[in-house]
Amino acid sequence: MESPDSPYASSPEAPPKRTSQPRSPGPDEKEKSTYVRFLVSNSEAGCIIGKGGTTITEFQSQSGARIQLSRNHEFFPGTSDRIIMISGAFQDIIKAMELILEKLLTEAEENLDADSRSKVRLVVPNSCCGGIIGKGGATIK
Repeated sequence: MESPDSPYASSPEAPPKRTSQPRSPGPDEKEKSTYVRFLVSNSEAGCIIGKGGTTITEFQSQSGARIQLSRNHEFFPGTSDRIIMISGAFQDIIKAMELILEKLLTEAEENLDADSRSKVRLVVPNSCCGGIIGKGGATIK
């Protein structure tokens, strides 16, 4: 569990992923957790949580990743967006992100307002920006 000072609201631990055969870590997966953070609006965060936390619990059980959101009215500095942090094995994180982005896209399509377009911002440490951009912008292009 997080400490009381943690900026993230607790979500239930993801139950073990159910597969037809036991999953063993590959050579690149050394029981090391990976973390991804991105930003969404308060209403989109509510959509991801779902009524009584059902959606986020379902996403965690389907992906095997842990999904945490910043508390209501605790925003990323300089924005009015909440932080979603996904942790776990790389493939589990990718699956969780697919589920979340698919849900946000579905909600945006159902809501026909032009102003209700979904925006998701990835939070990247300054030390990683050079690797994403690449020399002379080659990688990002």
